[in-house]
Amino acid sequence: MLTLTFPDGATRDYQPGVTAMEVAKGISKGLAKKVLAAKLDGQLVDASLPINDNAKIELVTAADPEGLELIRHDAAHVLAEAVQELFPGTQVTIGPVIENGFYYDFYRDEPFSEDDFAAIEKKMAFIINRNDKFERIVMDRDEAIKTFRDMGEDFKAELIEDLPEDEVITVYKQGKWFDLCLGPHLPSTGKIGKAFKLMKVAGAYWRGDSDKAQLQRIYGTAWASQEDLDAHLKMLEEAEARDHRRVGKALDLFHMQPEAQGMVFWHDKGATLWRQVENYIRRRLQGADYSEVKTPMLINNQLWKDSGHWDKFRENMFVSEVTHGSHDEVHALKPMNCPAHVQIFNQGMKSYRDLPLRMAEFGCCHRNEPTGALHGIMRVRGFTQDDAHIFCTEDQITSETKSFIDLLQSVYEDFGFDGLTVKFSDRPETRAGTDETWDKSETALMDAVKSAGLDVVMNPGEGAFYGPKLEFVLRDAIGRDWQCGTLQVDFVLPERLGADYIGEDDQRHRPVMLHRAILGSLERFIGILIENYAGKFPLWLSPVQVVIATITSGADDYAEEAAAKLRAAGLRVEVDTRNEKINYKIREHSADRKIPVIAVVGMKEAEEGKLALRRLGSRDQEIITLDDAIKTLSREALAPDQRRT
Repeated sequence: MLTLTFPDGATRDYQPGVTAMEVAKGISKGLAKKVLAAKLDGQLVDASLPINDNAKIELVTAADPEGLELIRHDAAHVLAEAVQELFPGTQVTIGPVIENGFYYDFYRDEPFSEDDFAAIEKKMAFIINRNDKFERIVMDRDEAIKTFRDMGEDFKAELIEDLPEDEVITVYKQGKWFDLCLGPHLPSTGKIGKAFKLMKVAGAYWRGDSDKAQLQRIYGTAWASQEDLDAHLKMLEEAEARDHRRVGKALDLFHMQPEAQGMVFWHDKGATLWRQVENYIRRRLQGADYSEVKTPMLINNQLWKDSGHWDKFRENMFVSEVTHGSHDEVHALKPMNCPAHVQIFNQGMKSYRDLPLRMAEFGCCHRNEPTGALHGIMRVRGFTQDDAHIFCTEDQITSETKSFIDLLQSVYEDFGFDGLTVKFSDRPETRAGTDETWDKSETALMDAVKSAGLDVVMNPGEGAFYGPKLEFVLRDAIGRDWQCGTLQVDFVLPERLGADYIGEDDQRHRPVMLHRAILGSLERFIGILIENYAGKFPLWLSPVQVVIATITSGADDYAEEAAAKLRAAGLRVEVDTRNEKINYKIREHSADRKIPVIAVVGMKEAEEGKLALRRLGSRDQEIITLDDAIKTLSREALAPDQRRT
């Protein structure tokens, strides 16, 4: 007999060879219908896998994240089968699960198009209705290679050839079709359900190498229910309408062009939005006792070698070779600010009384991101960070971390975000520093997290190469998550770059370096703001806050006079005296330009010194004196931190 322990601590004895599906049936037929797989001692396995040893068991259903992942995994297999049935001669390569869906890469001479999707989806539904069982088959290595070669599946054969000699080769069969796969899988294709949809087709390269075969990638999404699928598609529709590239163009905020790939051309209104964000952060940093610095963009590569960034980031750095007579020098545009900040710290002897020293910079950085990875202003090659580094003692890590978390949460709330998730990323495989140093830094950061009462999600192996980090993920208006802020504990860089201070014992000590950012990249954060608000910015952020629109040309002089007084009060104002009907002007400034306040003036308003205010999103009109409008709007237009003072 063997003993299985359930999540509630209960145990049951079974005969060796029992499967998770049989366990589920023994509990209830209803549960057995829902079970998709199982976790044995934390490892996901097929529901049909024989169990021969004592284990902790969890039955996985579509309500579990692992269940949804299996649905998507199997949908990719069904997609591949459907494509090969409809388009004979197509070779399959790989088809992984990704966030919110899956894809499969195919090799085929003729291109796929979205016009093919209806037929593919119909064939997929047919395979799902057929309810073929997924069957795991272990194959001899040479037999597997020959099998796939004989089928004309050269990519699969290559994958097997590159596996370690002792690797167990498994394929999963569904009906007559099978694919190389580690598994696990659902009990049958019918468990996938009908809540799936193919989304787009794109190009890809075999194994991500541009020198290898070009493939065609079909993306799809799959969900546990039709309701979930509908909600996802609605979110995507909303996201498309909010796309920062579309909204940015409509509001004349910025543009990008091929001659400067990954670089942003900020227009007047976009630059105005940028300044509001930057000035807000600058005020918050000043209030938190940060000093602001500015460091060079082009630095000799010796500094990057000393810091360790040259080995880690060389392929993503823009490099300039300079010749001085017979002497050649190599410089690089900085991909981050931290080594430069250590250089400022190292100027002049520091005492423990100087710590913590909080050094901030709106640092312009450059990274040679792959062309395919660029995405509007969300992923660029030239960007500005709201970067800062806190040089402190080990004893100050907790208090500085808590202070930073309080500041970050307050900033996010001021920008209108209230959902926040925090990930704790620990040591990566490739890293600088000793295990002892990493033990110390991880313990220090975790102690700070506990002291701050912060709930974190562990993110194993995703720390920076020099230290563990916290990643702050905010949620936008339509439920999307964005990782923006970070805090990293670094014992390594001060050591490598020779930073020290004189302690109370009159001896030299290494400071701890806390790398931290709240917005991350200003470009990316502004892109997030554009999409979060769909261009309908709160008054304090809006590039144009008020448009004064005239009904008749007789009110033009008064409109200009009112605008001048509003501008004198600090408001960003435009005047529209065009010979157009007022309803046309209102529609253009509200629906198209998203102006928060439209002040309508005619002869009556001009004679009485008033404005007829219309707020964005409302059809109501408020008649108010110009003086009262100045007081009201100038107060409303203050940034949240200014309103609190």
